[in-house]
Amino acid sequence: MSTATKISVPLLDLGAQYAPLRDEVLREVTRVIDSQKFILGGEVDALEREIAPYCGAQYAVGCANGSDALFLALLALGVGEGDRVLTTPYTFFATAGAISRIGAKPVFVDIDPATFNLDTGLVERAMRYGGPVKAIMPVHLFGGSSDLDPICELARARGTPVIEDAAQAIGAEYKSKRVGAIGEIGCFSFFPSKNLGCFGDGGLLTTNDKALAEKLKALRVHGRTGKYLHEWIGVNSRLDALQAAVLRVKLKRLDAWSEGRQRNAGLYTELLKNGPVETPRAAPYQTRHIYNQFVIRAKDRDQLKAHLSEQGIGAEVYYPVALHLQRCYADLGYREGDFPESEKASRETLALPIYAELAREQIEYVCHSIRAFYN
Repeated sequence: MSTATKISVPLLDLGAQYAPLRDEVLREVTRVIDSQKFILGGEVDALEREIAPYCGAQYAVGCANGSDALFLALLALGVGEGDRVLTTPYTFFATAGAISRIGAKPVFVDIDPATFNLDTGLVERAMRYGGPVKAIMPVHLFGGSSDLDPICELARARGTPVIEDAAQAIGAEYKSKRVGAIGEIGCFSFFPSKNLGCFGDGGLLTTNDKALAEKLKALRVHGRTGKYLHEWIGVNSRLDALQAAVLRVKLKRLDAWSEGRQRNAGLYTELLKNGPVETPRAAPYQTRHIYNQFVIRAKDRDQLKAHLSEQGIGAEVYYPVALHLQRCYADLGYREGDFPESEKASRETLALPIYAELAREQIEYVCHSIRAFYN
């Protein structure tokens, strides 16, 4: 194949996913519109009942977005002003942003370069030698689980809750257990680009604790436990019935889409083996990686990205600046070099198109274009 013959390979093609669902989605959306019941209600209740077992959890609580899910989890667990919450500096800003929004302090720990997730050995060191930690928030980045057993053992020995940021990992498994149901609370996002995305914003929390589930349901509606009765000070973070209807249609196809992403990841790995870039490999405990992103490591990453763009190929950098080096966190006192693996990942990583609807020809074209750049 010659790169002179260009093929369009967008980073994400939501239209290709939507086309075969269009009639069913429109029918379900029309049904909700005809009901004139738009906020929470029966549609959201139904989604929560259907998605909880999918996530391996006893309870699910819908909310407005993934960022609110993280905030609500912290709020429900009593994290507040001045508390320390341990997390990763190599993730989307919402993780640390939720910690800061509640008045707590993000305490960063570097990543394992093989998985891009928290280095469990460093978590132990931070727990042992730092000040008290109110909660630990591991991120299951790019659709692969963190190594949860060591984290949960450390946390529970100290009475510290674990909040799983599973925004990119719905359906992913850790040692054959679904993420989001292993710590005290799991947090999910339904942003349109996620494996399970709605037609706007949406989020979800999962837990196996009935009392915690009831508290989360109250906190999403200003802490209300009865009409105009408020046991806690909560927020307004309600999931729309329209979004729930869309998600219920899509949930039935989620496993097939995840399997498509896994097939595509396998093809990329085969075509790029012994090549100029490093492809991701699931750790043994990542028994189901759902590839929200397929992230390679590459020399001359920015130049490669520009080359792929010239060839009509979408690629994206997740994430170009680690959180501890963001200007808004200068007051935390971190410096360049404090988390070398996170900083190295920020310089080297590049996400390639991975969605289930990709054709083999498109993946072959991407791989050929990568090899052509280095040759």
